[in-house]
Amino acid sequence: MTKHPFNEDTKLAKIFTILSDGEWHCGKHELPGTQPAKAIQIIRQHGFEIENKTIYCDICKDKTVHRKLVSTEPVRPSFVRQQFPSKLRKRILKHYNNIEAITLREMIPNQLEVDHRFPQVRWSGDESYNPEMSEQELHAKFQLLTRQHNLWKSRYCENCAKTGDRGTFIGINFFYEGGPKWDSKIASDDEKGCYGCFWFDPDKWRVALNYLIEKQD
Repeated sequence: MTKHPFNEDTKLAKIFTILSDGEWHCGKHELPGTQPAKAIQIIRQHGFEIENKTIYCDICKDKTVHRKLVSTEPVRPSFVRQQFPSKLRKRILKHYNNIEAITLREMIPNQLEVDHRFPQVRWSGDESYNPEMSEQELHAKFQLLTRQHNLWKSRYCENCAKTGDRGTFIGINFFYEGGPKWDSKIASDDEKGCYGCFWFDPDKWRVALNYLIEKQD
């Protein structure tokens, strides 16, 4: 087994240790915390492969997402997120006037997280930040979400990366580009595969859906 990559007694270390036996583990009752998806993403960023499967859990008496670590040795180069520049965060908050992307509510800054439209689970290399990027670049790359909505998005993106099934919003099977499956002609680390998905750009999704509704009036 490789040297444990995470600090002892942290949530990441506990999850890594649980998964290191190579068996399936229920994300609902076996992994620490109520939302392990973020920790799973970070473990993947360190180069480890984790598989997902929805199966029946005898303890939870329901179908739940199970995960297992394929190998305790990293299978790809590690990349770790750089510290997000405070100057850039302030610019993003100002750009969107503190409006949350899903609810369109103006919120106080500490209720909002800067979210990458293109999900981390599909990144294949290091990210870099330019606090002086243009407003157009900023808009194309980031949006504002609450913590709850960010985790919600993460679960859909994680499943999409694993199965190719693109995420829907509250069961509405609508995509302003493409269809319900990730286009097999598009590389898994190309954000073009996300175009049309609600989670990639809720505003474009709403505009396109409203246009479709208006055409049918």
